[in-house]
Parts: sequence; C-alpha cells; structure tokens
Amino acid sequence: MILPVSAPTLTVFDLEYTAWSGSMAGHWLEPGQFKEVVQIGAVKLDGCDLSVLDELDLLVKPRINPVLSPYFENLTGISNDAVAARGLDFREAYGRFAAFVEGGPICAFGHDEWILEENLRLYGISDHPRLPPFTDLRRWFAACNVDPRGRHSCDLAPALGLKLVGRAHNALDDAKVLAAGAREMVRRGAVRPAA
Repeated sequence: MILPVSAPTLTVFDLEYTAWSGSMAGHWLEPGQFKEVVQIGAVKLDGCDLSVLDELDLLVKPRINPVLSPYFENLTGISNDAVAARGLDFREAYGRFAAFVEGGPICAFGHDEWILEENLRLYGISDHPRLPPFTDLRRWFAACNVDPRGRHSCDLAPALGLKLVGRAHNALDDAKVLAAGAREMVRRGAVRPAA
C-alpha cells in the first residue's frame, strides 16, 4: 500500500460513538443501542513525509440516544454538557469531515468508515459527499509486524515505544497516536500507508 503520487495528503481519523457497559461485548445488539457518532477526530498528513498539516476535532449530538451513558462519559471524558454546548448535528459534522479530507485517502484503525456510513443510513441522509478511498490501518500495522488483535488505536503508542499524548478514547488524540505510529513505522522502513 504505497501512497499514490496523485494524493498529496492522507487523513488519519478516529471516532467515538455511543456505548454502554457491555455494548462492545454484545456488539450493540441490545434494543435501542446504536453506534451513533459523538466525536470525529482527524489528522491530515503530508503525503510525502507524513508530517501533520491540520487537525479536526468535532463533537456530534446523537439523535436517537441524546443522553450519553455514564460508561461513555468515563471512557472518553466527553460529557453530556460538552456535547450540548459544542455538539453539531451529524449531517453538519459529516460535511465538515468530508470537506476537511478534500477527497484525499483516509484511514483508521478498524472500519470506522462503516460507522459513518451506518450513521448516514440511520438518520436517512442520502444527499452526502462520498467517502474517499479508505485503508484499515490494522492490516498495515500487521504487515509491519505490530499485532493489532485486541488493541484499540490508543494502545499503539506503548506497543511502539511511543508516549501517549492526551487521553485514550478521545478521537483526536487517538488519531494523533495513529499518525505518530505510522511515522514511526515508516522511519523504521515500512512503506507508507494509503488507500
């Protein structure tokens, strides 16, 4: 997976979405549980040297479960008050994310693009920009001999001997960890990740 010459940037992103105690183990299959996006964090990288060009941090107001669970608040540090004060509707947040990536390739640690698409369907939003080419960084890290199994994006920093800056399970901080991890692997000789 080599970054195409036609792609001057690569955007690494992460999402936080509604969760409850046991929802991950139960795959969000309990009645009324949906993976509604609450935070979009993204880091736009230079396509050549993977240096940071820009950052995006958006809070999103869930529509179906507008009150965040105590479990989610403890996990992410995102409070109901913060979402009420600064949260955007998903349609606007998705539009801002699409504008931020400017059509360049995107990647995440897992299939976060599916969560975005699931939210578009959940809310009946059909007039939206299409997502650009996507890469699941779990496969790329595995090819670099970093086993992604059982890990979240925030777990990569210690696995690579890097310092975690910020908070685990904060979408922007987790995106920064992924970007730093990609730079570190390229520094060690890996081929740059890309869609």
